[in-house]
Amino acid sequence: MAGHSKWANIQHRKGRQDAARSKLFSKLAKEITVAAKMGDPDPDKNPRLRLAVKEAKSQSVPKDVIQRAIDKSQAAGGDDYEEIRYEGYGPGGVAVIVEAMTDNRNRTASTVRSTFGKHGGNLGETGSVSFMFERKGEIVYPASIGDEDTVMEAAIEAGAENVESTEDQHIITCADTDLNEVSTALEEALGESETAKLIWQPTTTTDLDLDGAQKLMKLIEVLEDDEDVQRVTANFEISDEVMEQLAG
Repeated sequence: MAGHSKWANIQHRKGRQDAARSKLFSKLAKEITVAAKMGDPDPDKNPRLRLAVKEAKSQSVPKDVIQRAIDKSQAAGGDDYEEIRYEGYGPGGVAVIVEAMTDNRNRTASTVRSTFGKHGGNLGETGSVSFMFERKGEIVYPASIGDEDTVMEAAIEAGAENVESTEDQHIITCADTDLNEVSTALEEALGESETAKLIWQPTTTTDLDLDGAQKLMKLIEVLEDDEDVQRVTANFEISDEVMEQLAG
């Protein structure tokens, strides 16, 4: 499993503080509002909204918060958010993609650039690192849903490309354009998934030692703490030994 996925799992197991959880809810609600505003406010008729609602539910966002976010998309005079992708290099030459939603492009660009600079990185131009990633759909099921063969068979039948099984979960990937179709087919075969979302999957990775990993984690944490940043992806690889030291 790529380093970024393992680190996300460690963060999840450590749990989130209330303030961080509130910020996460706010970001998920923003995605729901934007998805509903760009398409139909009915999740059954809007694949992007359906996936946004599923992600929010997987993070235990209350139903009333989800509904308010949808209602906000239909209100007159609501905020207009612009989706922007930033690309750059972090400590150790790791490629970093930052996805943001903002109502002030200048503010967000300035903050992201400053954060890269303060934490041993450099912000580049759009396209400067994304060639080292592929856009994919990712659907995650708990390991308890079934053994690897059962999940693999269902995934192939649904049109997925790959399944990676660990002791905790089954991670299914597919073409980005097939995510809604594949996730719907898998729900019929396996039941509700934990998450279904678009990701940037690294095609090449950079190994990090403990020092490099600590510096990169700090950069990612500060970026993710920004209210305009929706998600951060990086192409690093960390050994299990270093990961244990980070998690300690």
